[in-house]
Amino acid sequence: MKLATIRSDAGEVAAVYTAKGLVPVAEIDRILKQNWSTDMLELITTGQLAKMNEWYRRQGKKQVEALSAIPKEEVVYAPLYRRPRKIWGIGLNYVDHTSDLAERAPHKEPASFMKPDTSIIGPMDEIKIPLQSERTTAESELGVIFGKQCKNVEREDWLSVVAGFTTIIDMTTEDILRKNPRYLTRSKSFDTFFSFGPQLVTPDEIEDVMNLKVATVINGQIYAQNVVSNMTFPPDFLVSFHSKVMTMLPGVC
Repeated sequence: MKLATIRSDAGEVAAVYTAKGLVPVAEIDRILKQNWSTDMLELITTGQLAKMNEWYRRQGKKQVEALSAIPKEEVVYAPLYRRPRKIWGIGLNYVDHTSDLAERAPHKEPASFMKPDTSIIGPMDEIKIPLQSERTTAESELGVIFGKQCKNVEREDWLSVVAGFTTIIDMTTEDILRKNPRYLTRSKSFDTFFSFGPQLVTPDEIEDVMNLKVATVINGQIYAQNVVSNMTFPPDFLVSFHSKVMTMLPGVC
């Protein structure tokens, strides 16, 4: 199942992708007599998303696809949600990027950092370059969204705690970071520095996460691209590693 949060007269509401466009969850509830939350974060934190996806795969898909949908070209996307309890990022996780920054890639443990939720914006929202920076850059990233509270997850069990995957644009004031690597958090934390979404894709929709391509596209041209399998620390390792640092909660990404 693929979902998004869209802007409507009712506010920022969850919707499901179909071949014809997006169907708000409120319409699914109304017409198909369901009772799913219309808020994306609540769908995740209450465990409804997993149950909704099970229903969708078993019988709901054909029913949802038969409903009237908002054409994709008419949709205005919001962030997937605005208040995750934690946002983790991994620095220098592609070797190509480390050469850009003249940095040596970490090989034993990931270079983790955290971002505030005040940095969240939606797709196509304006990114504001801070006055403190003369070189701000953007990179597309794979986002992994936790679906349940967990602690000490082993690598082989990682998908059991994942609600889905999404796309992220992560901004960095590179000139601030170059002054001192200890400025990593500041360089990543300005308002509008985390474009979140638009799609949440459940794990069953992806045959092999390691084969996913991640590309930064500017005005239709590919600026940078890589493959998840080229990560120094792959997603299964990162989920396990960080769950052994702190308790992870539904909606954490």
